[in-house]
Amino acid sequence: MRSRMLAWIPFIRSAPAENVHKSADGFVPYKSADELLATPRRQLLLENIWHRTSVNREQFNKLYLGPIKRYAEIVQQLPASENHHHAYLGGMIDHGLEIIAYALKLRQSFVLPVGSTPEVQSAQSEAWSAAVVFAALLHDIGKVAVDVKVQLRSGEIWRAWDGPMKEDYRFQYVKGRQYKLHGAAAGLLYTRVIPSEVMNWLSQYPELWGGLLYVLAGQFEHAGVLGDIVVRSDQASVAHELGGNPDRAVAAPRNTLQRQLLDGLRYLVKNELKLNQPDASDGWITAEAIWLVSKTVSDRLRAHLLSQGIEGVPDRNSTLFNVFQDNGLIVANPAGKAIWDAEILSPTGWKNAFTFLRVSPSLIWAAGEDRPEPFGGSVQVLNEEAAPAAASDAQEEKPSRTAGGGDAVAAEPQGEEPASDHGPQPDEVDDTDYLLDLMDMRDAPIDSVPAPAMPAASEVEALEPEAQSDTAATTTIAGPIGDTLGHLFMHWLKVGVGTHKIIINDAKAKVHTVNGTAFLVTPEIFRRYAQEHPTLFSARAGEGQPWLQVQKSFEKLKLHVKKSNGHNIWTCEVFGPRKTKTLKGYMLKKPGDVFTTEMLDNPNLKLCESQDEH
Repeated sequence: MRSRMLAWIPFIRSAPAENVHKSADGFVPYKSADELLATPRRQLLLENIWHRTSVNREQFNKLYLGPIKRYAEIVQQLPASENHHHAYLGGMIDHGLEIIAYALKLRQSFVLPVGSTPEVQSAQSEAWSAAVVFAALLHDIGKVAVDVKVQLRSGEIWRAWDGPMKEDYRFQYVKGRQYKLHGAAAGLLYTRVIPSEVMNWLSQYPELWGGLLYVLAGQFEHAGVLGDIVVRSDQASVAHELGGNPDRAVAAPRNTLQRQLLDGLRYLVKNELKLNQPDASDGWITAEAIWLVSKTVSDRLRAHLLSQGIEGVPDRNSTLFNVFQDNGLIVANPAGKAIWDAEILSPTGWKNAFTFLRVSPSLIWAAGEDRPEPFGGSVQVLNEEAAPAAASDAQEEKPSRTAGGGDAVAAEPQGEEPASDHGPQPDEVDDTDYLLDLMDMRDAPIDSVPAPAMPAASEVEALEPEAQSDTAATTTIAGPIGDTLGHLFMHWLKVGVGTHKIIINDAKAKVHTVNGTAFLVTPEIFRRYAQEHPTLFSARAGEGQPWLQVQKSFEKLKLHVKKSNGHNIWTCEVFGPRKTKTLKGYMLKKPGDVFTTEMLDNPNLKLCESQDEH
């Protein structure tokens, strides 16, 4: 009877990352969570996941790695499907880790909860990241409860809600199963993965908690932004495994950047910009409009969003103005352009002309919300009947180009070492797609990457919401001491990497791990610093572009490895299944100048030149 019930003939492909050996009688060996997660590819995925959170390693082990281990111990080496995606031994674990990585990548496109104040968003930031991780990890866990029958070596039938198997096993898919039932079955298991302390913490935020429960019940249509993130990430992981393009599936909704810009604009107007001053101001408010000095507000908004760890903000003001206009965040001038020319006349007699962005007050303040008193002077639009197109970057320094390509060479400074090469100029960098998706690691030489020892995971301790929500704010990481731009840059870089506001080893990342040390992509990492700190350069007129000032000051610290020909810039090849490109940058002598823990090399980057001089 039993032999007729259990015709153990699973339909399984071989695993892509490792060979999983079954015993002669068809049983799959039971493994501990540490053994299951110890493969190089899964270690790389765990590193990627850690870098997309805002917690230190110890907190990561408690909040995230502990549940991931419990998940792995339950699902063991079961496939994620019978004959579709990840239909091989270990597929459930691979799919679970991939979807977390994609979900956290997509989560960076959102400031959550949507529409709340920056203070609330900051306080709830890590709670939303945790909800994204658990929703992604557990959305398919019900499959091991209702889609498969598992027999243990002892002859007993294993039921997932009884806990881990603890012995070798074999399995078969249930014939005639209901293909949507696994969504509802997740409720049988997620309490075995997420500790009650963590659920107590997450349950304090109604919008987050409701979305998480809807996802775990398989009701994605009611789960709001959390459901959208999980669905898109699931599609990306499936597309990746089946040979499609995961970038399309993980692309953020069109209105995401609009929401970030609007929230940032509201924050600046209400909290930071100097408005209605009797002389020079960041803007002026009249009864019908808010007039914001175009370059000032654009630079400040970009700096604010970058400081929050938000990626995808346009580098150039001209592009940013177009995004403002396309999303209806500003009022166009009579010629249909973003920029207004206007003259300010103060009651004190002070007057001056500026280029402005015009914003509707109703966009900033809700009905009934207190607004500042209107400006006592006047704002006079110039050339209103035929407002010029106006170069929207008129107040920006134009980036210079280098002749002949290759490393740019600065003029020889007096009394300093000659020929200090500075890498590609900004206009020479493909900002739209200069890096392939580094999550696509199928063709990378991952077998050559040593797997580090898994950190010991203690039981999750009680998480006080106040302490957890302030994680990023209270993390202090010592950086280089000094007051030059180079010292300030290196301190910012180390803190940013340590708190995960600066992502490493990812598509379009500006910092990578190569040859056991940090590789800084130039000029992008220096431009990012200059854009995030525009006020540092207000008094440095005539000293060149801000990013170049930072780069020159960094070079003077002599923290980087020079090539045998005396040049500073190294070239890395970025390779993958779809395309191959190169990156140029600095290679640091000591990885500890940036990294606080030992990092795995990015398997998709290879140094083109030999590291022959230290």
